[in-house]
Amino acid sequence: MPNHRSNGVRDLHASFFYKLMGFWAEQKLLMVMVLLVTIVYGLMVAPFDWEISWLPRNPVPVDAIPDIGENQQIVFTTWEGRSPKDIEDQITYPLTVSLLGIPGVKAIRSNSFFGFSTIYIIFKEDVEFYWSRSRILEKLNSLPSGTLPPGVQPSLGPDATALGQVFWYTLEGEGFGMDELRTMQDYYVRYALQASGGVSEVASVGGYVKEYQIDINPDAMRAHNITLPEVFAAVRSSNLDVGAGTIEVNRTEYTIRGLGFVRSVQDVQDSVIKVNESVPLSIKDEAVVSLGPEMRRGALDKEGAEAVGGVVVVRFGENPLQVIKNVREKIKEISPGLPSKTLPDGRVSQVKIVPFYDRTTLIHETLDTLKKALWEEMLVTAIVVIVMVNHLLSSVLISAVLPLAVLLTFIVMKLVGIDANIMALSGIAIAIGVMVDMGIILCENILRHMEENPSRGITLQMIRESAGEVGGAVVTSSLTTIISFLPVFSLTGPEGKLFKPVAYTKTFAVGSSLVLALALIPPLAHLFFQKRNLRKKTLLLVNAAIAFVGLWAAFSISWWIGGAAILVAVVKSVSLFLPESWKAKVPVILNLIALGFVIVLLTEHWLPLGPDKGFVRNVIFASSIIFGLLGVRKIFTAYYGPFLHWALDHKAQFLVIPISIILLGAVIWLGFARVFFFVPWTVEKFMPRQPVVTAQHIHGPDVKGDAAPPSMVQADNPVRKTWLWSKLSHTFPGLGKEFMPDLDEGSFLFMPTTMPHASIGEALDVIHKQDIGIRTIPEVESVVGKIGRVESALDPAPISMVETVINYHPEYKTDPVTGNRILDGDGKPIRNWRPEIRNPGDIWKEIIKAAALPGTTSAPKLQPISARIVMLQSGMRAAMGVKIRGKSLEEVEKVGLEVERYLKEMPSVEPASVVADRVVGNPYLEIDIDRKAIARYGIKIQDVQDVVEIAIGGKRLTTTVEGRERYPVRVRYQRELRDSLEALDNILVPGNEGVQIPLNLIAKVKYTRGPMTVKSEDTFLVSYVLFDKRPGTAEVDVVEAADNYLKHKISTGEFKLPPGTSYVFAGSYENQVRSERTLKIVIPLALMLIFLVLYFQFHSIPVSLNVFSGIFVAWSGGFIMLWLYSQPWFLDFSVFGVNMRQLFQVRPYNLSVAVWVGFLALFGIATNDGVIYSTYLDQVFGEKKFHSIKEIREATVEAGLKRVRPALMTTATTILALIPVLTSTGKGADVAVPMALPSFGGMTIDIITIFVVPTIYCFVKEFEFKRSLESSNSGKES
Repeated sequence: MPNHRSNGVRDLHASFFYKLMGFWAEQKLLMVMVLLVTIVYGLMVAPFDWEISWLPRNPVPVDAIPDIGENQQIVFTTWEGRSPKDIEDQITYPLTVSLLGIPGVKAIRSNSFFGFSTIYIIFKEDVEFYWSRSRILEKLNSLPSGTLPPGVQPSLGPDATALGQVFWYTLEGEGFGMDELRTMQDYYVRYALQASGGVSEVASVGGYVKEYQIDINPDAMRAHNITLPEVFAAVRSSNLDVGAGTIEVNRTEYTIRGLGFVRSVQDVQDSVIKVNESVPLSIKDEAVVSLGPEMRRGALDKEGAEAVGGVVVVRFGENPLQVIKNVREKIKEISPGLPSKTLPDGRVSQVKIVPFYDRTTLIHETLDTLKKALWEEMLVTAIVVIVMVNHLLSSVLISAVLPLAVLLTFIVMKLVGIDANIMALSGIAIAIGVMVDMGIILCENILRHMEENPSRGITLQMIRESAGEVGGAVVTSSLTTIISFLPVFSLTGPEGKLFKPVAYTKTFAVGSSLVLALALIPPLAHLFFQKRNLRKKTLLLVNAAIAFVGLWAAFSISWWIGGAAILVAVVKSVSLFLPESWKAKVPVILNLIALGFVIVLLTEHWLPLGPDKGFVRNVIFASSIIFGLLGVRKIFTAYYGPFLHWALDHKAQFLVIPISIILLGAVIWLGFARVFFFVPWTVEKFMPRQPVVTAQHIHGPDVKGDAAPPSMVQADNPVRKTWLWSKLSHTFPGLGKEFMPDLDEGSFLFMPTTMPHASIGEALDVIHKQDIGIRTIPEVESVVGKIGRVESALDPAPISMVETVINYHPEYKTDPVTGNRILDGDGKPIRNWRPEIRNPGDIWKEIIKAAALPGTTSAPKLQPISARIVMLQSGMRAAMGVKIRGKSLEEVEKVGLEVERYLKEMPSVEPASVVADRVVGNPYLEIDIDRKAIARYGIKIQDVQDVVEIAIGGKRLTTTVEGRERYPVRVRYQRELRDSLEALDNILVPGNEGVQIPLNLIAKVKYTRGPMTVKSEDTFLVSYVLFDKRPGTAEVDVVEAADNYLKHKISTGEFKLPPGTSYVFAGSYENQVRSERTLKIVIPLALMLIFLVLYFQFHSIPVSLNVFSGIFVAWSGGFIMLWLYSQPWFLDFSVFGVNMRQLFQVRPYNLSVAVWVGFLALFGIATNDGVIYSTYLDQVFGEKKFHSIKEIREATVEAGLKRVRPALMTTATTILALIPVLTSTGKGADVAVPMALPSFGGMTIDIITIFVVPTIYCFVKEFEFKRSLESSNSGKES
């Protein structure tokens, strides 16, 4: 029956697109201007490192991955010499309480270390970064008096995050001491690099900071009757410059300065303390003055030798790649001015700045991986279009839309402020196949109209009609693709920051391709598809011009562009002199030329089998994949009609196929036992209960004297014991869950810990040995380790914490200029790795073995960026851990050690990686003052504490000003008077009337254990138990299993939590749990929106549901592909000696957010074929009236045959365009492949939609026909 309502809607759509296409076809000048602006501005802002001399470049900001750290600020406070306990009680706790009241604060984490406090204030995501800093400063400036100890001033950390640590370097120079190098770093290199654009901070680490040390002799002071305050006053008054204004002499103004700053040890020694009986007593009479190293809380080691270095931190919101470029330019600028010296052997040694971690390499490698994949996708798409459209000009038009749409996407990214990174470019990569579909549908319909009316020629009217027919389908397909990604915009936290760029760029890419397809293809088709009867001489001139342009392009742009243009010009010129029978073959020859060029170009860039297999084998392999899939499409087209006839005649039997596919997808996703839970449940429901004799019954009466009755229990379920249930449950256990697949950064961050009581000397010895051991691994390129902290608020690390950056060689040797692999004599690429080292995981195992030392822990597998992200998000230095909260440090440590023991029993947990914080493991020497004793001698508490502070720890009195350099002046007792417990006992405290009292008479010096660091969250004490999963397990599954295991131990009474103590699992898995919770809500909403878009297109619920069914079929196909990738037999064969599992990155992939994003991309394109079919079926059934079911089926088959070509073309381009992504192996492929897999698998299965949609559509029409027939018959009878 005709659907008049849908006819009206279709007419409205056709009218709109009729006018729109007519406008663009007529306004060719406007189209050319749009085209030029897109090309020029797109080249200006493209994120790739293109050198275009004639064009100013302002590229999109670039980084490896988005900054997914928390929105946090740091409050840093120093209080020299104070223990972590004192710092926590007197600084961290009161500051945390005050800062909790700031608007927008989500949580506060804090660490109290020896001498300093670090407080992390985590704000909600919607709080602006610099606004939060201003609120913190307001709060700090308005703290009530007495909140903090006198002289303590908290400061705000740099306007950056730890993820901004993009460039680490060492200063190296033979013959230079550690103190000289540190001075250069602090007062020359650091400030020079900090002046580079976009740098927030340059922090120093390693070496020795120079210090004037005044080691006083208390015996001499007592003999000369000199007190400590007198020494302090003398030192301070000896380091002073003054200004005395100006005087005028002979009409010239002179500025007067009084010079008195300390410039040498001699200046300090000669400072007078007082005059005793006309004899001046100076510092040198009471103390030994020398230059020495300041006490340090951090050190750097490079391959077993101490080093001096620094870290460059990028300011928040800046372009990391540009900042590193600025830093490198600054290094080049200052390097000639770095100091040099002549060595004893006559050689001249100059200080050099040597980077050991530079994120530029990772950024470029990541961009190159995605750039290469994008380029290969475009070439694959061009091949598909040339073969399937079989019309050279159409192929050129369709293929041209892709690079233009990518350039337009870059423009929108620049305007909107989306950075280019692995996620953003992956969004474009997974959209390539969809982007070309619009052009295919438009061009294919224009060509079909030309074939149906060859005598009519190409006219504006034909352009309007052909575009009007499919315009609605094109826009609807684009809208469903865009809407499918709306759930990503609802993600919050780290997962939102990580995947929103994907959603933005995919939306921009699809929108750009839609705009360009509608704006460019109609006018260009009208311009180039017309047959012009030009004279032969004119055509020869045109061909000569093409050849000339090709010659210029061959030398200026690329040989293949120029060569293709010249060859086309030659063929077209020769064709002018051929007979008419031969001229008809010219288009075929041109198509073959274009196809050959693109295949050669694709193979040259792709080389899927590797360069060692030779060009010919790579061409054969690439062509086999592409033409093999296109051959399958040809077979589909050839047998489509008969098979569709069979499906329409046997609808029930046919629909079993898609229903089975959907069921299989559900079983793979959730697991067989979970999907078919109702089978054993039903059996249990009707099974009789059987009596079981209990132990109580055996042992006689219970406490009440009554016999204990036998208990009634359910017998074992026979279904679960069957071989079939066990086999299917094992084969389909369900997919594991994790937050994100690991990104290969090309380096490791090894973070073990030493014993809490280890001194800096012991920690240095440990890191020396570890670095030497790690450097012996052949695959390792460089090793630089750090203990303690750099001089920055961003690095709160105790002495016991080791951070070693390990850079390893790439698997294959490459040419430093071209980047191509270097081949041996047999044509095989030369490996940098030993035969037994197959992947970076094997290198990590070697590192763990080489770094194993007694007294050190192991470490979870981390990389520099991922480690910073984990620490920013959870405060822990591992992706998984348990946070234990309690009322006392002793309790949280005790619970942590129990949790450590239980986690080591878990089969899915790596036992060596389980490490609980040793909270109370640091030895303390506490001087407990006897108040009654000091009262007897008339001594105050303050007097004793001053002596203790100065005698042992020393006190900074002043700072010298020596040009640009600044050095502290410190006073303390001589070393032999403070380096043992006996010496401490004998420290003399001045009493009443000048009496000197030994410390052991007024105080008790005792050993005790205390914290090395005190951690807290929202004022509650906390400790961590870190752990890592075994290879092949999913992090969410591991955490859930561990949580259940601990709960089981609590329920059995084996694990008892003290009152006020609790634990919670934390880490990156929380992001997966949170995102899964969000997606459970928003994915159904997105599917509902897609259905509404389909409904507004068709205005029919049955038709919309029919098209919508494609989503479920494709969804199942995605899960089937994930399951196949986890099977050891899948693609386990070799072609030309190359294993296909390695080529296509076949390995198990867990259900991560990246995979879900891939499914969302699939949902948007899964309905495209259905939209194409249903749109045309609506048109056919709206124009005719049918009198029999046979006519309905014939019309369905006829409509299907007319739409099978564009449907298979769009599906083929989507599938084939993803193959370069699936075979990519560079940095970033770890994330891109999981996002591409669902679309690849889903669209492969979705081919069945070309049968499902017509079958269900026909069923609905047959049902309507039967119902109308019955109603007409009943009307006649009445």
